[in-house]
Amino acid sequence: MIRQILGGVTAAKGFEAAGTAANIKYKDRMDMALIYSTAPCKAAGTFTTNIVKAAPVLWDKEIVEKSPYVQAVVVNAGIANACTGRQGMDYCREEAQTASMLLQIPENAVLVGSTGVIGMQLPMERINEGIKKLAAARDGSVEAGTTASKAIMTTDTVNKEIAVTIELGEKTVTVGGMSKGSGMIHPNMCTMLAYITTDVAISKPLLQEALSSSIIDSYNMISVDGDTSTNDTCLLLANGLAGNAEITQKGADYEAFCEALNFVNTYLAKKMAGDGEGATALFEATVINAATKQEARILAKSVIGSSLCKAAIYGHDANFGRFLCALGYSGVTFDPEKVALFFESKAGKMLIYKDGTATDYSEDEATKILSEPEVTVLVDMKMGTETATAWGCDLTYDYVKINADYRS
Repeated sequence: MIRQILGGVTAAKGFEAAGTAANIKYKDRMDMALIYSTAPCKAAGTFTTNIVKAAPVLWDKEIVEKSPYVQAVVVNAGIANACTGRQGMDYCREEAQTASMLLQIPENAVLVGSTGVIGMQLPMERINEGIKKLAAARDGSVEAGTTASKAIMTTDTVNKEIAVTIELGEKTVTVGGMSKGSGMIHPNMCTMLAYITTDVAISKPLLQEALSSSIIDSYNMISVDGDTSTNDTCLLLANGLAGNAEITQKGADYEAFCEALNFVNTYLAKKMAGDGEGATALFEATVINAATKQEARILAKSVIGSSLCKAAIYGHDANFGRFLCALGYSGVTFDPEKVALFFESKAGKMLIYKDGTATDYSEDEATKILSEPEVTVLVDMKMGTETATAWGCDLTYDYVKINADYRS
């Protein structure tokens, strides 16, 4: 059974964290974070499919694939270190060298992450000074994990962290995580930065398989604005300190770990979707009774990715034609005469459309349902048994304001 507990990346045994202000771009808050494990970790990762990949993505891919183990992650906010050429890669190496020296671990045991403005070079004097502060301040407290989660925020309005425990045999295994993401969110892997820590003992191939499978119905099912970032990274570190019998093949223990990992990733994904730039509501689309799982995913993502649907949610407008339109251009073939469409929130549930026409619904009641901070559009395809859910947010005036002057 999954039990949610207090904390984030420091909840699992052996993990420490810290956050600090390095004045990289922001002058009024923290902008660097460190995650450190007292024991070597097996590492798994998923990364952006954007052809334009930031230097930290290229660095981390190499480390995850080839390094025997990982022990630290250094992350900065404010500057993305993307489109920075050879110098950007050299700066990743310099960060790893600084952390290596201070933490007494190998250079190839250090992962790096960056988020922020594209095209600017990192101010390495400030970055290196920040790493010194982080190394000195790290500890394993809940508060340290929370501090780290706050230090990676850019346009995020809230920090995002979670931790859960499960029992494997007689051992308690913990999975914790933190993420950031508010704009440039449209996953084709996972669009944002996410860092997951666990004390489970598991083989590296199964760790990677668990993560690669988990992102399909979590991070890959969110969208804020349709833009896939250059810096998308999700890293999963496992140090084995829970003491469970190492998971080396699929079975009950592997499935239990995957369930906990999915819980963490789905929680963080929804938090990012609901914290989209300028958003006032989490916009969920659930497709039921689709012919295939993949078609269900495509349909749900088409709805939450539609600018017109997002605007309707913002206006609390029961303009059901927009949602049907988004289903219709998704690329999935279906009979619109058979589809049923519902609006749902804490304020109630209402059938809006069925059998090819609108129901005799109350506009006032529909507006009430759509005025909640979490709104679901439920679509019954009546074609099969498969289900999928996607998450986005409403589209507001503030989204344009935030992105019109993001660099300044």
